[in-house]
Amino acid sequence: MSVKGLSILVLEDEPIIALTTEDLLIDAGADPTTVSTIADAEDALMARSFDLALLDVNVGQTNSYAVATALKARGIRFIFATGYGDALHGDAFAGVPTITKPYDLADIESAFASIQD
Repeated sequence: MSVKGLSILVLEDEPIIALTTEDLLIDAGADPTTVSTIADAEDALMARSFDLALLDVNVGQTNSYAVATALKARGIRFIFATGYGDALHGDAFAGVPTITKPYDLADIESAFASIQD
């Protein structure tokens, strides 16, 4: 699935990964909004609409499952990104695609393509 022309919320608290992901998405023609905190992700969701989201699982001392729940309620498709695999996801997110860091554009697009509507 190409991300060209899609608005994508990126929640990532590691600056280098955030910038790299943002650059990958911009180069692919997407419109990313990159945030580094749960609060900023919640604010972004209130401020605008997104086609997709890429969520780092571990954000600071917490996880992004509250943001994932909000995305799910709004019908916005999302994937997780982590260095720990998907074993930590609870039942509510067991089927959500997870890409492992470091990842590239092909990994992102493949994971988005695998999302069931």
